[in-house]
Amino acid sequence: MKRKTLTQYLVEQQREHGVVVPEVRLLIEVVARACKAISHAVSKGALGGVLGSLGTENVQGEVQKKLDVMSNEILLEANEWGGHLAAMASEEMETIHPIPNRYPKGEYLLLFDPLDGSSNIDVNVSIGTIFSVLRAHHDTPGQPVGEQDFMQPGNKQVASGYAVYGPQTMLVITVGNGVAGFTLDREMGSWVLTHEDMRIPEDTKEFAINMSNMRHWAPPVKHYIDDCLAGKTGPRGKDFNMRWVASMVADVHRILTRGGIFMYPWDSREPNKPGKLRLMYEANPMSLLIEQAGGAAIDGTQRILDIQPMQLHQRVSVILGSKNEVETVARYHKEHGQG
Repeated sequence: MKRKTLTQYLVEQQREHGVVVPEVRLLIEVVARACKAISHAVSKGALGGVLGSLGTENVQGEVQKKLDVMSNEILLEANEWGGHLAAMASEEMETIHPIPNRYPKGEYLLLFDPLDGSSNIDVNVSIGTIFSVLRAHHDTPGQPVGEQDFMQPGNKQVASGYAVYGPQTMLVITVGNGVAGFTLDREMGSWVLTHEDMRIPEDTKEFAINMSNMRHWAPPVKHYIDDCLAGKTGPRGKDFNMRWVASMVADVHRILTRGGIFMYPWDSREPNKPGKLRLMYEANPMSLLIEQAGGAAIDGTQRILDIQPMQLHQRVSVILGSKNEVETVARYHKEHGQG
């Protein structure tokens, strides 16, 4: 049986389903090539001199790893003239990166987290790249694109995906017609379709959350986890396993593969921030993938993809995964009368 490549899959989606246009196909292919380059850099590890931190901070106030900056540069350079881009935005940069001489031809916006799970870089645990594609809606023809053009809810995404750099390098994408996974064939240098129509089981016995923060959670989250930990003798009537990689890409990839629920909720240490994860670079692209695979994604009370962003680096609480389990968490929030 002939193996289907990423390009063949995208052309098929374009011709048979009409869910992807040539410009988006080319853009995804450019991102995929950049992810190959990042994977190559990650695989070298200490041999490539890419481990450790730079001693600088990004716009989030987080210490940047060498690979964070390198991955950001790879994506910027790869997409500088690729596809029909009007501008890019990165979790590592304070403001947007317009594409010179593209307007008004530039029709799309690219957002990305160049390297998710940075705390795992130096200990050889799976990390990844997350990306999102929006259509550029220009209010004033002839004017350069601005941050306001990026302020679109997640349900306006044209495509999203991630690459996970683990035992195998995989690219998982959606163009609005389900979720497909591709494995990097290192000998051939091509992305090969290995996981077609990925689906998340509606029920699960696994949850992913950082238990060390339990004392800081809001009552509905704490109540939910307490009930899960009570196991068969508790109100849930079944035993749960806990998984936590501290890399959103790795945790979401596991959920897409076998089900589960991922939670990064609000906590009281920074009460004025609704969450830690970024709406535009992490929550929206992952939520689109999760929903396209039959799961659900909420911030506790509302669908993440319906949230209207107000800032480029806006944060949000994230609860996503198996549909019935996410609905259960939503019920806990409703019963406690708070988000």
